[in-house]
Amino acid sequence: MTVDFAFIDSGTGGIPYMNYLRSQCPHAACLYLADTAHFPYGTKTAAQIIECAQQTAEMLISVYSPRAVVIACNTMSVTALSALRERFAGTPFIGTVPAIKQAAAVTHNRVIGLLATERTIADPYTDTLIKQFAGGCTVLKRADAALIDFIEHRYFYAGRQERMEAVQPAVRFFAEGCADTIILGCTHFIHAAHEIQEAAGSAVQVIDSRAGVVRQALKISGGIPQPAQTAAHAAPPVFCISSHADAQTERYYRRLCTLFGLTWGGSIQRHAVQIR
Repeated sequence: MTVDFAFIDSGTGGIPYMNYLRSQCPHAACLYLADTAHFPYGTKTAAQIIECAQQTAEMLISVYSPRAVVIACNTMSVTALSALRERFAGTPFIGTVPAIKQAAAVTHNRVIGLLATERTIADPYTDTLIKQFAGGCTVLKRADAALIDFIEHRYFYAGRQERMEAVQPAVRFFAEGCADTIILGCTHFIHAAHEIQEAAGSAVQVIDSRAGVVRQALKISGGIPQPAQTAAHAAPPVFCISSHADAQTERYYRRLCTLFGLTWGGSIQRHAVQIR
């Protein structure tokens, strides 16, 4: 099976990016790969992230031969994107990085909040983005592994009160620093964007990089040829996990497939072994 676009994240964080691309290009054939075997990426060393990303990308490319791969994970992008492009030179890779340039353009008081993983916060690439695009701004950084874990494992079936309580520590942190713009610098946070915006209030702008990433993906891939009938849609995206899962984990991800209208594809590791 060959797909137009493949999306990789450590878990479910990149699904909003895939959904946004499909809203712009509904006939594109898409695959989503959750690297659940290595979740979370944000607490790993740079060397570990590069190794995990390369292993996962190798399986993905060997099984699905995507026309382009979107690394729908800020941590993986700032740490491993160059290594992936070098090792898999025949496949275009599109990275996802914190929307610092966008935030600098829209902030009014020049105080920006960056909500991300530990690795994205600490990576020199993030500091380079800040110096390049937000040199005149104060950037408040917060790593929130607990919120990422909540979104990955509880958010989708949690009630409103539990969701609001989960985002409050991060929102409070940025409010105390007077940030008027919050960057969702981990793709997982986009699932909770509504709660973060509600908790922060209308005076705060909550932004992410979906539009820019998808625009770049369509540009690099050369676009997808229109089908004969322009109203035609591709089949629902396939959702795979990186390795074998226990029964409870598989049930959880199968439920998420139903929630998001995805086709369950099982373990990509198993598929990769089968074709070798």
